[in-house]
Amino acid sequence: MQAVKTQSQTKRYAKCIEVSKRVRWDIDRDVIRGRSFDFEKKFLPDALSRIGHLEFLNGDERRLVSQIQGRTYANMFRLVERFIGAKILDQSREHSLGDQTAMEALVRLTDEELKHQELFRRLDSMMAKDMPEGYQFVPDPNAVASVVLGKSTWAVLGLICHIEIFVVSHYRQSIDPDTELSSLYKDVFLYHAREEAQHAILDELEWAREDAKLFPEERNRAVDDLIELVGAVDGL
Repeated sequence: MQAVKTQSQTKRYAKCIEVSKRVRWDIDRDVIRGRSFDFEKKFLPDALSRIGHLEFLNGDERRLVSQIQGRTYANMFRLVERFIGAKILDQSREHSLGDQTAMEALVRLTDEELKHQELFRRLDSMMAKDMPEGYQFVPDPNAVASVVLGKSTWAVLGLICHIEIFVVSHYRQSIDPDTELSSLYKDVFLYHAREEAQHAILDELEWAREDAKLFPEERNRAVDDLIELVGAVDGL
């Protein structure tokens, strides 16, 4: 029974590799394509920015706030991908003398997360050229990563899995349907979601594998860790 389960899991890892190769993109060739941000457009959609609650703002002010929020939204992904890449690289080592398909899938995921960090660094620099001075993204990605990675593996993988899922959910439900966004901003999250969809599958596989190792008392402590992590990320 265990052999059948292992074969099934290996096939899922292999499918993620196949899709990863098919959807893989390049920052300059596919995403930026020589474009700049259209500051006559919003960045973050109303469904995520909740700008409708700020009734005292006029149209230009609402657009600017959506651009500030959109810049921070992108920077938050740059932050979380710092600990995602580090954790998944650790997970890949557990397969180094075992399932080579799983190892390849996780190494590819790590490589893609490094690319995403580079993308979001580039975007922040591009936005800074045309936005008012004074913007600061306060959280230190390395400091946040150190705190997150200090928690149990079960909790960190659970947090990562949920982050990858809401990346895809946000794009499909809020960013894609909004026709009033900067086309470059919209494309960034289209391409981002294409790779994150495969990452969510791999996260779930690794989370389930970790879960199978735990005794009930260990799992209870890990759940407490996850609740604490979610609260900390929400606080950022």
